[in-house]
Order: sequence, then structure tokens, then C-alpha cells
Amino acid sequence: MQTKTIRDLTDAQLRGKRALVRVDFNVPMSGGRVTDDTRIRAALPTIDALLSKGARVVLLSHLGRPKGGPDPKFSLDPVARHLQELTPARVVFVDSTDSDEALEATQRARPGEIVVLENTRFLEGEEKNDERLARTLAELGDLYVDDAFGSAHRAHASTEGVAHHLKPAVAGLLMERELAYLGDALASPARPFVAVLGGAKISGKIDVIEHLLPTVDALLIGGAMACTFYAAMGLEVGKSLVETDRIPLAKHLLDRAQGKLVLPDDALVAPSLDAAASAHPVPRDKIPRDEAMFDIGPRAAARYAQRVAAAKTLLWNGPMGVFETAPFDRGTHAVADAMASATRSGATTIVGGGDSAAAVESMGLAAAMSHVSTGGGASLEFLEGKQLPGVAALDLKEG
Repeated sequence: MQTKTIRDLTDAQLRGKRALVRVDFNVPMSGGRVTDDTRIRAALPTIDALLSKGARVVLLSHLGRPKGGPDPKFSLDPVARHLQELTPARVVFVDSTDSDEALEATQRARPGEIVVLENTRFLEGEEKNDERLARTLAELGDLYVDDAFGSAHRAHASTEGVAHHLKPAVAGLLMERELAYLGDALASPARPFVAVLGGAKISGKIDVIEHLLPTVDALLIGGAMACTFYAAMGLEVGKSLVETDRIPLAKHLLDRAQGKLVLPDDALVAPSLDAAASAHPVPRDKIPRDEAMFDIGPRAAARYAQRVAAAKTLLWNGPMGVFETAPFDRGTHAVADAMASATRSGATTIVGGGDSAAAVESMGLAAAMSHVSTGGGASLEFLEGKQLPGVAALDLKEG
């Protein structure tokens, strides 16, 4: 990994200094309280490492999608209060970001203290990566740390712009972990290397499939996107979701896959999602005209579990079916259980964020994976081979 991290900074570069840290505290909220603090806990190793070196930690994050300026329901105040429950360090919340009050709060902070500034998306110019705003944010710290992998694919003032005006600009420990796992999986995977891709639409995974095909030993397809491939094969898909404009592309991918692209043998179908009680498996060439596929079938689930069990490197992005509704969660459960078993057998297992991360969390299997990415969109773009603006702006190691 060529990107500099906080490990590359000396004690003198941190002691007493204001470390401006971009974190991803875009967490679920209900009734003014944090309902899932996974992303907050994921940032704690970086925060703790900086505090242990005597730094003054200043945190930037967005929350939700406020429109037209500040909105109390998207304030980071409850998040700051929750953070205080997770750390013995003193946490101070400031209800502004690009203000004299915010600047003074960072200057008053003592070594070992944390200052949480208000939602960056309250700022005009944040999402436009306004240079004036980036320069203003740079005044809030003596060094910049990006630990928000989930936002690294967005060139915003607090994720990309500020890194050009505040040096050193380095990665945090979470960012380092994300880049290491995803980067190693693509650059030098232990083999067999198996990728499992699911989700509703092939259009969202085209570039991922294109980029992975030369690297993987097998690419297992699930979810409704399998139906577009079925249609490309001339199979009846009934009322299943199909992207008709992507059928030619699906044919192209099947032609160039050289047997690496694996489709489900069977499907779990029903007249509608509301008629889950009528769900039944059928071979993939026997999908009824008046029914739709909502999950891979039991034969496919068993076959995929076997392929996963035999792999040494595994990458999973996207559920196998509508996992929020039983019994259409069976395929996703089968893959998750097989991934957990593979981890115990020594395989490197990576869950690429988004719905698949939510699935393993809901099943209580997140801790059984080698790595669960905190960034859905960012991990997808990384797997597409794209450069992430928030990473590209950081300093590189010398030599």
C-alpha cells in the first residue's frame, strides 16, 4: 500500500497537534438516538491511536442528506453524545463547522480531547468541493487524516479538497484496512479466488464484472440480476425483474466469461413478494410466466456453498435474493454461512459493503468474516478499478 497512514507519522508530528479527521458517522438514527453504531466503533482505533500520541482530535462527518442547509434532524449532536459513551476521552460538540466558534474550539482543545463539528453537508460548497471551503476546513487542523472509506469515492470539500491544503494528509487505520483487504484481493489473491455478486440490477455491477473476470477463478451470480442473464440465454423469466436494455451486454459477458461466470441452476419463485407463502423452487428453464424469481433456488444455494467452501479468497457484494423477506433469505443465508465456515478454514473473506454487509450484520455473522467493508458505493468503485478521489488526494510513502 503506497498511501501514507498515521503509522508513518512521528510522535512529534502528533503530540499536541490538531488532527483533523474525516470520519463516516453517517449512522442510522431514530428518535434522536443512534440505532446502529457500527461506523462509530469502526473509527475508534484511529481516534484512540491519535489520542494516545497526545493529539487533539477534531472530527468531521456528514449525516444523511439535508436539503437547502442546516436541518436539526440531521445534527451530529446525538452522534457526539453517543461517542462520549464509547470513549473515556472528553468529547465536545460544536454546532457549526466553518466558523470562528469552531476554529476557537479546536484551538482550546487539550491533548487527549475530541471535538466533533457539525454536519459537513450543512455547508454550502461541501458537495461541490468548493476550494474556499476546503481552505477554511484546513484551518481547523495541523494535519489531516481520512478515515472515511465510505465517502472516499466522493470528491467533496471535507474528503478530497481539504487534503490539498492541509499536510500531512494521511489515511486512518480503518481506511488502511479497507485498502489493504480490497487491494490485496485484486492484486494478489490466494487461489481459488471466488467472487459472489448479487443484487437487483446488472447495470450497477457491469464494471465490477468486467474488472473481476480476468482475475477471478469463478464469479457466482445471484439476485434478480441473474434474470437478465437468463433472458440473454433465451430462457423464460416470467414476471421477474429484467433489464431488457442490458440483455445484449449480458450476452457479451457470457461470451467472454470463458466459463467463469456461474448462474443459478434453479430459482425460488412466487406470484409476488406478498405471496411468499406460495414460494417454490423451479429449474431455471421452468420459471412460470405468471411468477417471478425472488431468490436463488436450493440447488444453486448448495452449489454456491460448495464453491465458496473450496475457495481461498472470497469477495461478496450483493444478496442472493430479497433477504429481508423469508423464505427469500435462504440463498443469502447459505452464502453467508459458507463464507463464515471458509474464514474458519483459513480463507480470506471480504464482504463488500451495502446490502451484503447489512445481511451478515443481521445474521450475526459480521465478526465471522475477515473483513466487512464500511463503504458500499466506495467498495464498488474500488472493485471497478476506479481511483477514489479521497484516497488519491492523500500523501504517498517515499521511495
